[in-house]
Amino acid sequence: MTNPALPRPTPVQRWTALLFVSLAMFGNYYVYDSLGPVVDLMRSQLGFTFAQIGLLSTAYSVAALLVLLIGGWIIDRFGTRTALVVFAAICVVAAALSALGPDFETILAGRFLLGLGAEPMIVAATTVLARWFKGSELSLAFGLNLSISRLGSASADWSTGFAAPLYANWQDPLWLATGVAGISVAAAMLYWAHEKRVEGRAHLGQRAEPDALRFGQLFRFPLSYWYVVALCVVFYATVFPFRGFAINYFQQAHGLDRAAAGMLSSVLPLAAIIATPLFGLWVDRVGRRSTFLAAGALAMLPLFLAVTYLPPGPDVPLPGGRVVPLTLLACITLFGLVFSLLPAVLWPSVAQLVDETRLGSAYALMTFCQQIGMAAVPVVIGALNDWGGASPENPAGYAPGMWFYTAMGAIGVGFAWLLWRAGRGPGALHSLDRARAG
Repeated sequence: MTNPALPRPTPVQRWTALLFVSLAMFGNYYVYDSLGPVVDLMRSQLGFTFAQIGLLSTAYSVAALLVLLIGGWIIDRFGTRTALVVFAAICVVAAALSALGPDFETILAGRFLLGLGAEPMIVAATTVLARWFKGSELSLAFGLNLSISRLGSASADWSTGFAAPLYANWQDPLWLATGVAGISVAAAMLYWAHEKRVEGRAHLGQRAEPDALRFGQLFRFPLSYWYVVALCVVFYATVFPFRGFAINYFQQAHGLDRAAAGMLSSVLPLAAIIATPLFGLWVDRVGRRSTFLAAGALAMLPLFLAVTYLPPGPDVPLPGGRVVPLTLLACITLFGLVFSLLPAVLWPSVAQLVDETRLGSAYALMTFCQQIGMAAVPVVIGALNDWGGASPENPAGYAPGMWFYTAMGAIGVGFAWLLWRAGRGPGALHSLDRARAG
């Protein structure tokens, strides 16, 4: 356990740790989102149905469910630096397995293995930031980490343009993702060396040293924590399944070519790259996290129906000579701002509500619950798309799925309201904000 009498890490040490962890997450996010741009190729070249594509995402989430709770304990027990390297290595193997194919079972196994490595790796990275950054820097650090991570997501979308020759088949883009995954391992190893060098010279926060894994202890968190978890589940189970089908949806329902659809899809993480640190800095300054969460949930509610039913409007030029309808661009940009705001508040809120010795378990449990939603929703959306006969000839077939996303958004508004109402009580999120501000 770290000696609390040691000085706090210097700014250079803290921001170096943030850089290495964020680069590791860049590769992680790229691999996860590399599937979206090849959905139509898998359907045309491999004969996959929408339901099978949804199962690939579900396999990832099921694997995450199996490993997350024990992964949180491993992080608390053996330390973040070891966990980060091990889980990053698993992601590289998973990416290669997905690229091998071509049968559905092999690709499914690759996505399952990716879930075993990627989600505990995210928990480890989140725990790193909570240990290195305190108080007024915390949300800013989380926001910068998410920005660099989501640059990986945006890069996967942009690959439809800068790596266009690879998209003659479904396989080559996934081999590119395997190469990018190597960045995660290299960055994780650099972080391992950095923490090893700083440890003993600076106080990195307390780390739990549990003697045994007691699952009953995982559920002893305050009520506001559970409202944050519920909102997290609804938000991520809406955003990531939508992104998984987004490029295919923009191509088939709105007539965009692959490069334009990829560029439009990238607006969501690109907006988050710019706005997440700004929201994090703002929240660090003013607090009122429950109010910010309620505002983000309300802003997300109408977006899917707007994308489905509003007139497309005039074409707007994008870099590379591509054009997209104004309505789509406006809705996805607003969605990107929501995608910036909610995570910038959700994850740091846990560090406000939970003792730092249990952060690994708290974040693992939150991510575990998140993955339950993310496991179920892609299968539902895939089935709704198949049921509706979604295709370029029948773009209306995508509408049932968009209504489902809207229903999820309404549930999110309900949980945000519960959190805002609970935030007035002692020990709740809003009260903690006031105490820290004082």
